[in-house]
Amino acid sequence: MAGYDDRDGTIWLDGKLVPWREANVHILSHAMHYASSVFEGERAYNGKIFKSREHSERLIASAEALDMPMPYSVDEIEAAKEEALKASGLQDAYVRALVWRGSGEDMGVASAKNPVRMAVAVWPWGAYYGDAKMQGAKLDIAEWKRPSPETIPVHAKAAGLYMICTISKHKAEAKGCSDALFMDWRGYVAEATGANVFFVKGGEVHTPLADCFLNGITRQTVIQMLKDKGITVHEHRIKPEEMADFEQCWLTGTAAEVTPVGQIGDYTFEVGDLTRQIAEDYEKLVRS
Repeated sequence: MAGYDDRDGTIWLDGKLVPWREANVHILSHAMHYASSVFEGERAYNGKIFKSREHSERLIASAEALDMPMPYSVDEIEAAKEEALKASGLQDAYVRALVWRGSGEDMGVASAKNPVRMAVAVWPWGAYYGDAKMQGAKLDIAEWKRPSPETIPVHAKAAGLYMICTISKHKAEAKGCSDALFMDWRGYVAEATGANVFFVKGGEVHTPLADCFLNGITRQTVIQMLKDKGITVHEHRIKPEEMADFEQCWLTGTAAEVTPVGQIGDYTFEVGDLTRQIAEDYEKLVRS
């Protein structure tokens, strides 16, 4: 399979479609040196991007959190994504919108003089965790922790915040796991490297309070789905040892969708009826 830089197709870049292989940036782009970039991961189903506008709104909010003035409005971002999706010829696809500080007059930490750029790429992407949707994913427990909101803009979907995610996922995969679960700086359960986590106990659902990590759009969607079913959802701080008493577990995210979890460290979970039902209901919702 060719690398992501060597494919046919087009990428929307700074207002126009350019050939995929020519969608390049300069080596002195500020984002490459100082992580001044934000992004959105989205999925299209049957030719329609799920929760598209919410993603565009969050992209702008993330850019503002990193002090990057967005050169495009929500409507313009929506139009760019639609143009890129249409040009791809795909009905079911992954959509990546990216905003970053480019190269310019500044090459130190400050970058106010550098242009803010944007791109949208679209490609096919199957199940994020492979066959884990049937068997239940196996997760390692990361040695790194999600930091305090006093240290970083925790609610921005910023590229720099994924550094510990990459490290942790690499270590997890080396152990035969699909992903890793983070604790936060206080020691409470937080999230996986690119997905939020849910637990089931006695017919009720528990999920960590999103006070130091991204409150995922899929997370919010699933919480509302559960409430619509009359299922009690507890958003609260969860101690690691509480996982011993939970019966079921799943992950949510745009890429992950709803993925059952069979094991986290030494804790095991069944792929139960509620987990399967939510996964099926989510699949129906995104294609409705």
